[in-house]
Amino acid sequence: MQKIMIVEDDPKIAKHLESYIHKYGYHVIRVADFDDVLNTFHNNKPDLVLLDINLPSYDGFYWCRQIRMESTCPVIFISARVGEMDQVRALENGGDDFITKPFHSEIVMAKIRSQLRRAYGEYARGMKERVLDIEGLKLFPERLELSFNSKVTPLSKKEADIIESLMDRYPRVAGREDLLEKLWDDQVYVDENTLNVNITRVRKKFQAVGIKDGVETVRGAGYRLNISWLGIEEK
Repeated sequence: MQKIMIVEDDPKIAKHLESYIHKYGYHVIRVADFDDVLNTFHNNKPDLVLLDINLPSYDGFYWCRQIRMESTCPVIFISARVGEMDQVRALENGGDDFITKPFHSEIVMAKIRSQLRRAYGEYARGMKERVLDIEGLKLFPERLELSFNSKVTPLSKKEADIIESLMDRYPRVAGREDLLEKLWDDQVYVDENTLNVNITRVRKKFQAVGIKDGVETVRGAGYRLNISWLGIEEK
């Protein structure tokens, strides 16, 4: 039986979702401790998470990022926030879909089934996990992990997208405009400094797996992967 985890602090809404989803044959887990959502996630290993944004202590964006550090299970945000930027943030922080409150239960159920089919059902059957490998540097885009030799470091979605672009383009340059477009789709919401900050974070991720100078700045053009790790032996 597939497991759905509900992270919703409004008890009426949580109870309604639990009852409705349970009728369709799913095992439902309701989070009770909103200060440690990840602990419930670890203990139950759900197949899908319904996640509110407005929560005590940390918000849903924070918990989605924590889940993404170790799992690619579908995450659907459910929120009363109707602003476009909230939906953008939900997707940028690792969410797969967004439902606004008040919602129709049938739509929630349809979206749950759709995400489960894509992740585990007929649409996923036979699919192998994607791995990008250049000279021993491995990127797992769906796991959000970067590895080299025996070292592994987790990535945010943005960091993984940037590294994937660099590896796809190698030995060519990944242009700044291309990176901005891939990351945010709509360049209205970003500026050059935002990309610089994310490139700095990517460089730190390379360092975390023992690689220095793995990203080269090409003045006036963008960034290029620098295969600086040839000859580095596992310690």
